[in-house]
Amino acid sequence: MPSVPAAGVLLFLAWIYPSGALYFHIGETEKKCFIEEIPDETMVIGKYRTQLWDKQSGSFLPSTPGLGMHVEIKDPETKIILSRQYGSDGRFTFTSHTPGEHQICLHSNSTKMALFAGGKLRVHLDVQVGEHTNNYPEIAAKDKLSELQLRVRQLLDQVEQIQKEQNYQRYREERFRMTSESTNQRVLWWSIAQTLILIVTGIWQMKHLKSFFEAKKLV
Repeated sequence: MPSVPAAGVLLFLAWIYPSGALYFHIGETEKKCFIEEIPDETMVIGKYRTQLWDKQSGSFLPSTPGLGMHVEIKDPETKIILSRQYGSDGRFTFTSHTPGEHQICLHSNSTKMALFAGGKLRVHLDVQVGEHTNNYPEIAAKDKLSELQLRVRQLLDQVEQIQKEQNYQRYREERFRMTSESTNQRVLWWSIAQTLILIVTGIWQMKHLKSFFEAKKLV
């Protein structure tokens, strides 16, 4: 995968199943990216909120009105599937159509905000994947499901997600096998090439030595 064209980019390699919540700090012109391995046809929901560092109080402000965050999502083929500007607090969603590593990048519009003034920004990020993106209390209220029916719905969603995970693991295994076979084939051909080079070199040396001895009338 090509590197992200930004100075000081930090790549977090993490599995966020079922969900992952963390916070990180970014500078005024800094972009930070996360790489998530996601099966195909899987919904992902990300929520974030920002806090700006206040030099006077020596702490982070509870909110940062006027500050925006740009979110960019790339699929395993580095195609941009989401690129959008959000506010200081936001929620983004996307559905994966290709299994593999998806890149989630965030950076602020600090160049448009004088209040940033070279300070640092704390970003709280929560990412949920698969069936964990479902709001089951809301589903139960909307579809008027009993507790048992809701539990069955949850189990069905979990089974579906497990199947997607298994399909993704098989996909990864197949790619690894193809890579291994390709590597083995290259090693084989390289060994054959080395053997041929040694044989040709040996024949050339024998002819050269024979010509040398004949010239010296030693044979």
